Amino acid sequence: MQKEKLWTKDFISVSLVNFVMMLSMYLLIVTMASYATDAYDASTSMAGLASSIFIIGVLFARLYGGKEVARIGSKRMLIGGILFFVVITALYLIPSNIYVLLVVRFLHGIGIGFASTATGTIVAQVVPASRKGEGISYFSLSVILSTAIGPLIGLPMISQYGYESMFIFSLIVGMLCLPIALIVKEPVVDSSAADARSRGFNLAKYLEPNALPVSIVMFVIALAYSGTLSFIASFAKEADLTEAGSMYFFVYAMAVLFSRPFTGKLMDAKGANFVAYPAMMAFALGMFTLSQANSGAVFLLAAALIGLGYGNFQSVAQTVAIKMTPPHRMGLATSTFFIMMDIGIGVGPFLLGYMVPDYGYRGLYLAMVPLIIAGVFIYYTLHGKKEKRLTQSA
Repeated sequence: MQKEKLWTKDFISVSLVNFVMMLSMYLLIVTMASYATDAYDASTSMAGLASSIFIIGVLFARLYGGKEVARIGSKRMLIGGILFFVVITALYLIPSNIYVLLVVRFLHGIGIGFASTATGTIVAQVVPASRKGEGISYFSLSVILSTAIGPLIGLPMISQYGYESMFIFSLIVGMLCLPIALIVKEPVVDSSAADARSRGFNLAKYLEPNALPVSIVMFVIALAYSGTLSFIASFAKEADLTEAGSMYFFVYAMAVLFSRPFTGKLMDAKGANFVAYPAMMAFALGMFTLSQANSGAVFLLAAALIGLGYGNFQSVAQTVAIKMTPPHRMGLATSTFFIMMDIGIGVGPFLLGYMVPDYGYRGLYLAMVPLIIAGVFIYYTLHGKKEKRLTQSA
């Protein structure tokens, strides 16, 4: 039996748009706190807010965008989101003050939130059902690669040419999204059932109930991961592992890059549980290894394990959220999944930061191991046992 085609023009185009868009975002997100401190003499808390308020903007857009994408159209939302965030990116070049910067960051998050909700919706609709796990795995590599390439480009650029050069480069990269997005053909989806819950307030207008169980698990796992995303540079400096620290996200991305094609195919063939449980255990082992790292080799081994674990669980969970949802609500399922993931990554640094003065970074990472193990049991309770029945009946 011939496989349904995955690498279509639309799949390649929307994946490329997502990569370029995320690259533009990650060029800024890893350096915004230091920019706020250097340019506006912001306090540590205000600098942290300058970085995290972006996530609030993203969440705001996802709540509205997920509800309205079926009505507005995914391509129209994508083009509008790109135009909006490109205009907002240009505002970074205008000298202002810390409060204006906070507003710009919030608005930037709104633009990215709308555009990324659209790309997630389009890819969910263009990937064949029989290759959903494989397709989502490849698509989500666009985010993983941008998290590695963004810091690798942005940090040296700031060191050599200053913050303004980074803003200009981010603006140019963002503008490249538009011509690529214009060639994407919007999938035709039967939305006749989309208005069934449209009158009055209903939580299902903002969150997809079928996608919520696995999205709750993603919140727990993302909360644990946020400690590395925010504090890894500080931990590497404290542990005198600065050189290894500069390679952390590169090794993380390579582990994901080389494993995703296999894990996506395994999920389609064997079911989500076949990948989800080993991925969460690899993530827990990676966090334990990180907490004990006293050499560059062990530090980077932890990065690889975390990439294999968190990086692959993220794509599994996203695929499950989409597979459990009818086609006309895939946009809402996509936004529900990313809302929960973004909340975990957004509130994590704020909550986990309170542990550092008393327990240090090693204690923080060690404490994430039981949190991830708890995530395993939550996954089994909310989805894993159901997934087993679905796989057996398939």
